[in-house]
Amino acid sequence: MGEARELMDRLTASVTGHGHLEALTDLFAEDAVALTPDGELRGRGAVVEWWGQLTEAVPDASYRPVNSYEVGDTAIDEGVYSGRNTGPVRLPSGEALPPTNREFELHGVDLATVRDGRIVSYRVYFDQMSFLDQLGLLPGGEPGQG
Repeated sequence: MGEARELMDRLTASVTGHGHLEALTDLFAEDAVALTPDGELRGRGAVVEWWGQLTEAVPDASYRPVNSYEVGDTAIDEGVYSGRNTGPVRLPSGEALPPTNREFELHGVDLATVRDGRIVSYRVYFDQMSFLDQLGLLPGGEPGQG
C-alpha cells in the first residue's frame, strides 16, 4: 500500500466514526484544494470545516467500499456513504436546517492526490439532490417525492 492509499484510508476512517475528525488536520496540506458538491474549497481549514459540517449532520456515518484504486500519487475510492441525519444540515448559504432523523445512502467517488505526506488535492462526487431528497428536504417533503 502506498502513501496515497494510506492517507485516503485514514481520511475515510476519520469521517465515519472510526477515527477522529481532528485527524483531518494532519492529513491535508495547508494549501489543499478540494472540489465538493458545495463548490471549491481552498485551504486545510476550509476542507476540515466542510467535513466537520457533514459529520455533524451525520455523526454515525458508515462507508462501504465498492472499488479502491491507487495510481501513482492518487487514491480513488468508489463506495456507499450512509447514515442517519441526527444533526443540523448546513447549506452553502450558511443556513442550518434541523435534523430530519431520516436515513440515507449515497453512492459516490472521491480522489485524493498526495505530495510530501499530505493531501494536496481532494475531489468528492455524490448526488447532492439525492441526499436532500432522501432526507425529505426537497419540495414535497417526503423521500423520493422531490
